[in-house]
Amino acid sequence: MRKSNYCAFYVSEPFDESRLGANATKDFVYYNMLRAWKGNDSTFPFDNAHSTTYSVRDTSDWDLTLKPRIRERIRNSKSIILFLSSLTKNSRAIREEIDYGINSQGLPIIVIYPDFTEKNDIIDCQTNSIKASVKNLWANLPIFRDSMDLIPTMHIPYKKELIKTVLTDPDFMIDTKCAAGRYFYKC
Repeated sequence: MRKSNYCAFYVSEPFDESRLGANATKDFVYYNMLRAWKGNDSTFPFDNAHSTTYSVRDTSDWDLTLKPRIRERIRNSKSIILFLSSLTKNSRAIREEIDYGINSQGLPIIVIYPDFTEKNDIIDCQTNSIKASVKNLWANLPIFRDSMDLIPTMHIPYKKELIKTVLTDPDFMIDTKCAAGRYFYKC
């Protein structure tokens, strides 16, 4: 049974978590916040797939080390948490994570939009549909935009309580996932 959550987020390459600059990389900061929430509250339902294998450096060989490590972590995961923001770029690593996660493993994706903090930032409450400002972000990551309809995707703002709720929702876990489609919490 897969237990972990794989986090996909953009960082400029080469990336070194140990450098001070990593903490200035916005999407990495959001990932670190999940780790901090878990560290402060052991009941917070985030199980970090990145800690299931030994760490690697971005200066490691892509084909021999980085890509196989990404795939191993994804194979151990029940879902992917994708941080998608106005700063997200279509890097080789994030393309691999999303392509392999969706098209090879069929993992549900929980899309967290750090640029937004409320449900009505994501959803047009009148039409009960995802706003154009959110859909426009999908162009930052074409592999996600073009493949997301193959799996269930939950679209949420960066809000701790909503993140906690979706991380415990069996509809967004590989073994019990719901039908493919775009989901969100209504206003």
